[in-house]
Amino acid sequence: MKFLGIEIPLKHTPALDPGYIPMAVFAREFLKLANKPIAIAVQRNDGLTAVYDTKITGTNKEADQYYVDRCVKFLLWAKGGFFVTICGDDDIAAHIKAAYSQGGTRAFDAAFMARVYEQPFAVKALSLSDKPAVREKSRPVGGNLRGCRIGFDAGGSDRKVSAVIDGEAVYSEEVVWHPKINPDPQYHFDGIVSAMKTAASKMPRVDAIGVSSAGIYIDNRTMVASLFLKVPQDKFDAQVKDIYKRAAAEIGAELPLNVVNDGDVTALAGAMELEDTAVLGIAMGTSEAGGFVDEDGNITGWLNELAFAPVDAAPSAMQDEWSGDIGCGVKYFSQDGVIKLAGHAGIALDESAAPGEKLKVVQDLLAAGDARAVQVFESIGVYLGHTLPYYHEFYGFRHVLLLGRVMSGEGGNLILAGAKKVLAEEYPACTFNVHVPDEKSRRVGQSVAAASL
Repeated sequence: MKFLGIEIPLKHTPALDPGYIPMAVFAREFLKLANKPIAIAVQRNDGLTAVYDTKITGTNKEADQYYVDRCVKFLLWAKGGFFVTICGDDDIAAHIKAAYSQGGTRAFDAAFMARVYEQPFAVKALSLSDKPAVREKSRPVGGNLRGCRIGFDAGGSDRKVSAVIDGEAVYSEEVVWHPKINPDPQYHFDGIVSAMKTAASKMPRVDAIGVSSAGIYIDNRTMVASLFLKVPQDKFDAQVKDIYKRAAAEIGAELPLNVVNDGDVTALAGAMELEDTAVLGIAMGTSEAGGFVDEDGNITGWLNELAFAPVDAAPSAMQDEWSGDIGCGVKYFSQDGVIKLAGHAGIALDESAAPGEKLKVVQDLLAAGDARAVQVFESIGVYLGHTLPYYHEFYGFRHVLLLGRVMSGEGGNLILAGAKKVLAEEYPACTFNVHVPDEKSRRVGQSVAAASL
């Protein structure tokens, strides 16, 4: 198989997606032909800057442009940023600038990042000698188990809260709510405050509050979150951005508060369970959520929105309806990926059913021994085995923690086995460990981790 003039050697391909081209393999084979050094710098809030040193061929223009486009895309969704600098090739810089301009192929990404960081998106060219310096600032969270602490987990279908005293959950509750369909931010605020007050009532005092919530949070402010999907933008700006700060103030005016993306909290819970650091957490459910705890056991402030990071170079890759891009993780490592492959396998699903219901149909078929369902989860295992080395190139983790409804039951076993086989036979140099926690440690660990923020 060839793509953009690059030979793509594969020992393992997904049975239900034979045209799949792993980004890890494309990048590896491309770099064998590349000898012109360049650097990509991506700046986010507070001047924090990630720098990725790489190479291009300088002769295969189409492949060079594609490779850098995918690197920029990955860096933006993994680490975040609103200001991209391409160092060492002005033509490539011009190509990226056009792509991230209004009407360009990456206009969605540019607009999204501008919203998150409240800054206009920009692309600049520099010489390689003038490339920006790396500037990162991770912060320690978690492990703060002394005293009386509230841990709040804001889910899309239920909210969980725990009262934790010296590391022990003395009270926990789950309450069904419907944040994604409610346009009134007062509904969300009242639910959050009610949960926190309930937990507070179970302890003699409250020393701190930790919040785990899906979305992007900067300085405890809500920048983008699916929980508030139906809230109009004007009300979002006025009442949602500081919703957790306002809720915490209802419990105590000066209480320490940490609001952290739920993916990072999952990775933190994994790090606490494994008693190690450098952990990437991946949750395969409604979407693909990510979180990362670095070598020092800290969270980085990176976005870790792996659902929108590229994993497949095939021109026929499935399109994500939200961003308009193709080949991104959400269509491979979520219930959308299961549904896609079920269609390829000839499994008929009720189009009117919710995605979660469709996933359950395929899981039930697997439990009944349906060979088509086996192929679905085995194919995801091949996807994952090829994708983790690509993630590792940008993260450098020692451990990967796999969670979510797609990983439950026998399907998760097939995914894990398939991924490990691909890793062993195609990426023998990769020495990181892949883990699937049991349900009990996942549930309790998440609660304690949130309270320990």
